[in-house]
Amino acid sequence: MPDAWHLIGEQLTADQLTGAARKLLEVASDQKVWLFYGEMGAGKTTFIKAIGEVKGVYGGMSSPTFSIINEYHTVDGNKIYHFDLYRIKNERELIEIGADEYFDSNELCLVEWPEKLGSLTPPNSFSIRITTTGPVHRTIEYKKHGS
Repeated sequence: MPDAWHLIGEQLTADQLTGAARKLLEVASDQKVWLFYGEMGAGKTTFIKAIGEVKGVYGGMSSPTFSIINEYHTVDGNKIYHFDLYRIKNERELIEIGADEYFDSNELCLVEWPEKLGSLTPPNSFSIRITTTGPVHRTIEYKKHGS
């Protein structure tokens, strides 16, 4: 069922994120735009770092809070674009930075604060919802769109 939320793990700790990242990469193998939902401090960036680790990103990853987009290279020659849209004020800013070109690049795009995308949200995307369930525990769910 493409538009229902599916549980990938509950009561997960930071040590379990790599396993959850592997599972999501299997489930979303064909989806290139991943949308990360969760409150401030839920662990979106931490989980994205785990995905980068599994994909073999060189040199680690950091939050693009001020740069908006960070580009990473993987050991297999692919790119990963990590977006943090928290500081974006409107869709026009996204158009000016070429968000749609990144989404059409066929490279993995990992987007924090996708609520800011508005009408620019790609129809074929993969949503991840991270919910804080305790001081060190998170629940992670996913939903496929348009596939």
